[in-house]
Amino acid sequence: MPLSRSLDDASIVLTGASSGIGTATAYALARRGAAVVLAARSEQALERVASHCRELGGRALAVPTDVTDPVAVERLAARAAEEFGHLDAWVNNAAVSAVGLFDEIPVGEFRRVLEVNLLGAAYGMKAALPYLDAAGGGVLVNNASVLAEVAMPYQSAYNATKNGIRGLADTVRQELRVTGRGNISVCTVLPASTDTPFFRHAANHTGRELVPPPPVYSPEVVAETIVRMLRRPRREAYAGGAARLIGAQWRLAPALAERALGWYAHRTQFGPAGRLDSAGSVFVADAAAERDGGWHGRRRQLVRMTAAVGLAAGTAVGTMAAMHRRTRMDR
Repeated sequence: MPLSRSLDDASIVLTGASSGIGTATAYALARRGAAVVLAARSEQALERVASHCRELGGRALAVPTDVTDPVAVERLAARAAEEFGHLDAWVNNAAVSAVGLFDEIPVGEFRRVLEVNLLGAAYGMKAALPYLDAAGGGVLVNNASVLAEVAMPYQSAYNATKNGIRGLADTVRQELRVTGRGNISVCTVLPASTDTPFFRHAANHTGRELVPPPPVYSPEVVAETIVRMLRRPRREAYAGGAARLIGAQWRLAPALAERALGWYAHRTQFGPAGRLDSAGSVFVADAAAERDGGWHGRRRQLVRMTAAVGLAAGTAVGTMAAMHRRTRMDR
């Protein structure tokens, strides 16, 4: 495989392309001359994104697709190869969430989150592999989350799917290597909280407004991480410095980090009370084609740094205290 892949004229399928990280990634790829095949449930939103991709200098094809339908995902892959003559990369980005206590999330919504996030990624990988193999190699990128490595309360279904995506990617990477198909790279992106409409679109059973826990990064931060992985594939990459920091804390002192992050998320991911239960866009597509969620992820550098340092300091203090207690007990 080449050390660095050119994206000029590359054919890339991108799911979840109608908003947020998907839209930002589509624009980043279009600026580099790629041919992007945009997939999501809303044709109206996809056409708006496709039009702007063409304005940016890329080629774009909108293919409305529900990633929970494996037949539809197979058609998506076939359409991409037919339209552009080859398929060079596939980005699994589609995701939904149902937020609330585990025992209060409706079973149907919980199932739908698993179907979209985890099965949707599996169907995408399965559909892409034959075309990537036929093209002599390629790249599969799965947009997981830092929640594939750590956990956050009120996000049980989402946490479960992101852990599943990471495990699936690791397994498929091993299988490709041992069967002589190492020219196909499988990559996982682990973003921190991102300024997208995701929290507004989530099913909400908390009785409060949902907001992303700071530090919050712009969708362009994640998009550029995905672009780098497409050009220079690597096993995993964090998007946003806080994701790397939180992951390191979790590995260093998992029990303490779990408590600290649970406390932090419990106090920072909710706005005003009084909101009625809603299924959000878990079952119904959103047609807004919005890239950001209005959380000012690009501009609040000081807030990001302060929140990250505060969380790190709390975990570090707890870790030092635990080590000190163990040292005293060993004497």
